[in-house]
Amino acid sequence: MEISLAPETIFNIGNFPVTNSFIVTFFISVFIIISSLLLRGRIKLIPKGFQNIVEYVLEALLNLGDSVTQDREQTKKFFPLVATIFIFVILSNWIEIVPGLGTVGVNQLHHGENVLVPFIRSNSADLNVTLAIALISVGTAQFMGVSILGFRKYAHKFFVSPFRKPYFIGTFVGVLELISEFAKIVSFSFRLFGNIFAGEVLLTVMLMLVPYIVPIPFLFLEIFVGFVQALVFAMLTLVFLKMAVTEAH
Repeated sequence: MEISLAPETIFNIGNFPVTNSFIVTFFISVFIIISSLLLRGRIKLIPKGFQNIVEYVLEALLNLGDSVTQDREQTKKFFPLVATIFIFVILSNWIEIVPGLGTVGVNQLHHGENVLVPFIRSNSADLNVTLAIALISVGTAQFMGVSILGFRKYAHKFFVSPFRKPYFIGTFVGVLELISEFAKIVSFSFRLFGNIFAGEVLLTVMLMLVPYIVPIPFLFLEIFVGFVQALVFAMLTLVFLKMAVTEAH
């Protein structure tokens, strides 16, 4: 078995390749949508069961948002995106601990060798997915900044006249700020991809070498890492949104 950086194609629909990470992304998205619709129609005054879990998670995220924005109305504006990213990313990260990861799949011929292509692959270990989430996160921050501050005030953060105080220093800092907006996309996508792909490789190797008992501590480690990475992604998105709607001084 070989471990590939790129997602493996399971089958094709016409010219469209359906990869293992795409399948996982599709099912996670469907699960979130269906769960939301079912919960929406069955909300009870006294929560219990699944509703209790969802309310606990959302309330924790809402309070976390308040600690950053210091403004409940602003938190409500950012909350749908931040909460969606957290839930989607944490489910994407935790899918790698599903039994059969990297060991159940189909045999395909790659470079003249018969290779096992797994059905299940964490979509966070696919750079295409993490890059897409990063683009949505950073792109939304720019949109919110322009819509709330206005184009002129928002652009003033990056384009500062060298003939106004603090003169050339302000211009230089503005250019750095502009570059950092593009750097966020790279850091966002590669941080999540690198951590989850490394964990996936570790779990696959351990399960292949020692399939019993020994991999258990690594499973708990990946649960913790998956939670931390989802929280970091959501928190950074929240911070970037807050920075985007704050007027430059």
